[in-house]
Amino acid sequence: MARASNRRKRAGAITYRHAGVDIDAGDRLVDSIAELAKRTRRPEVLSSIGGFAAAFRAPRRMRSPIFVTSTDGVGTKLRIAFDLDRHDTVGIDLVAMNVNDVLALGAEPLVFLDYFATGRLDVRRAAAVVSGIAEGCRRAGCALVGGETAEMPSFYADGEYDLAGFVVAAVERARVIDGRRVRPGHVFVGLPSSGLHSNGYSLVRAIVARRRTPLTRRIAELGRTLGEELLEPTRIYVRTVLALAARHRVDAIAHITGGGIEGNLPRVMPKGCRARVRRGSWPSLPIFEWLRRMGPIEPSEMDRTLNQGLGLILAVPAAEADRVLAFLRRRREPAYVIGEVVRGEPGVDLT
Repeated sequence: MARASNRRKRAGAITYRHAGVDIDAGDRLVDSIAELAKRTRRPEVLSSIGGFAAAFRAPRRMRSPIFVTSTDGVGTKLRIAFDLDRHDTVGIDLVAMNVNDVLALGAEPLVFLDYFATGRLDVRRAAAVVSGIAEGCRRAGCALVGGETAEMPSFYADGEYDLAGFVVAAVERARVIDGRRVRPGHVFVGLPSSGLHSNGYSLVRAIVARRRTPLTRRIAELGRTLGEELLEPTRIYVRTVLALAARHRVDAIAHITGGGIEGNLPRVMPKGCRARVRRGSWPSLPIFEWLRRMGPIEPSEMDRTLNQGLGLILAVPAAEADRVLAFLRRRREPAYVIGEVVRGEPGVDLT
């Protein structure tokens, strides 16, 4: 947005603000974003926020870097944020869904950009969203280098917005994790989710609406209100898993998002390999049982819609499994052996 002119306006002349776009509010938001972005800066970033584009270089320690990109959003989890007028966590979700995807190739997130679109720009609300994005970038170790704020009058309902995120990551060519080395006998190590993460919220919201459960109601088995549980941010696994992969052999990483374990684990399995995953080999979170009961939801529908308490699944050689678990536990990261690779067609047997 260009800054407003200081020239005297003709009587009756229409302005961009009359049309519903507040340039001054946009400028105030850019100023606040610049401060937040400074806290996420990396040495690879060559430009500051506020220009037409962002420039960065590959980490100098990488001799043959491959760049990895991803884009994603938060989905209908945003509706929970709208209903509660709480916007400081969905930005963490936005970063998490992107950086956990590039992590599946062993890539280190370098820079992040966001797209924030709304009908009328509310600087307080937008700043809360961006503060969450900056916090997510801090947790992932990547730099928030810019983005786009679009004010589109009459396009979105009052108080609503949409979010999209974009990440660029890099990995040494020789260290790409692509599943090619997975063989029968490999072991699966599961890293727990923090809850629903950012998938399955259309189903969740349908259950909440059917049961007419207020988001402000405290649910005893959850230990907090339903809204607080549903806005729990997606876990970011980047720092832990990159440190692990630098010291121990990790041959595949699956980010468990929409489609659940059955829909995501086969994506990193080579031909001739099938996954066998044992139910009950990792702790169950109360929110999943609450949703199953309230739905009610059939177990098969739970499996193909929700992450069921696992955010990331690693495939490691059996001989490496104990060392991997010990490394993760030293970092206070809970991890569980949840199954193994067997011969067969790509797919998952949940036993």
